[in-house]
Amino acid sequence: MEDTTLNQIQSALAELYRLVNTLRGDNGCPWDKKQTPETVGIYLIEEVFELVDAIESGNSDQICEELGDLLFHILFVARMFQERGKFDLSDVAQTITAKMIRRHPHVFGEKNINSSEEVIQNWHKIKLDEKKASGRQSLLDSVPPRLPALIRAFRISDRVAKSGFEWMDIAGNLQDATDLLDRLQIVLRNQVINFSAGQFGDLLFSLVNIARLAKIHPESVLAGSVKKFELRFKKMEKLVAESKRELSEVTLEEKALIWDKAQKMVP
Repeated sequence: MEDTTLNQIQSALAELYRLVNTLRGDNGCPWDKKQTPETVGIYLIEEVFELVDAIESGNSDQICEELGDLLFHILFVARMFQERGKFDLSDVAQTITAKMIRRHPHVFGEKNINSSEEVIQNWHKIKLDEKKASGRQSLLDSVPPRLPALIRAFRISDRVAKSGFEWMDIAGNLQDATDLLDRLQIVLRNQVINFSAGQFGDLLFSLVNIARLAKIHPESVLAGSVKKFELRFKKMEKLVAESKRELSEVTLEEKALIWDKAQKMVP
């Protein structure tokens, strides 16, 4: 595939921009015209997750389509704020360009950085400076409250660690997780449901810290494990169906045997 020229990109983006303007215009789509940034927010979240799913599938056609859906929503939201007189798409592009240049002084400036770790450290320092300039009260103010809990836990854990608020290594966090698991077992045996829910949350957060220290993103690995379980369960269903039975008709002991077989077939 030949490299796309800048003129081709500009032309394609201009066509999409005109389409968005038409949809929001006087003779546009009734549904699109009544949308607000607030009502579109949930669709934007869904599009991001659909794009991530496509990337993980490795299907380039699907990735291209999902990128297009996300790009459309970005232009759509920018158009709505333009209608309110707040900013337009050029402001969005200029703002992110300035931010990326500011956060990459080793590329666009004279700062000398030789490793990706140094890049991360310098990125964090720049973000701290930006926080002070913006008047934010906390390092955590920029972590979106509506992020999925596992992703948000990882982001918060990472932010506070980069500020120097970290006193345990992997071994210490593993011991902390073990202690939390022991306490959880005790409260579960005593059937203290409300307390056990809190203990379980503490255990999950401790495991997120361990994942971060091990350079593992908990959301990605959990998604992989869930997908593997899903494939194995579907294989088990297929094996049962081949025996002309429903899953509910199979004894628990036989289900265990079929599950072992499915695990070998879907490693």
